[in-house]
Amino acid sequence: MVSMSECKNPSKSRQAKSVDLAMTQGTSPSEIFRKRLRAARDLRRWSQSELGSRAGLPPSSIAHFETGSRKPSFDTLRRLAGALEVTTDYLLGRVDDPGLAEAGDPLYRDIGKLTGEDRELAKDFLKMLAERSEAKRK
Repeated sequence: MVSMSECKNPSKSRQAKSVDLAMTQGTSPSEIFRKRLRAARDLRRWSQSELGSRAGLPPSSIAHFETGSRKPSFDTLRRLAGALEVTTDYLLGRVDDPGLAEAGDPLYRDIGKLTGEDRELAKDFLKMLAERSEAKRK
């Protein structure tokens, strides 16, 4: 079975494909959350301590969430998503794209105010940063 997101994006990430597979195999929402939390933290290259600090939580809480021994409150879920700059829907397994909706993403807030030339410059700069980040991962 091909998902809608695969139709829109044939080069779907390995992470998203593995989450789709896990969801079709009856993975619990708690299992999806703990895997996605870890994946989002790894994407940012943060330790549990750094994520805890950014979300205003003790590092031990992050460890408990990632092992599945505890579940976050709604407020904590929101704080984790905010710190990681992903949607709560991503962490809960409702969407496959970890990115924030444009309206909530700090990088997109003022983009509509830029001139066409400045938008192109910003786009080129972001592309260069993404390529640099990808090169560091290899």
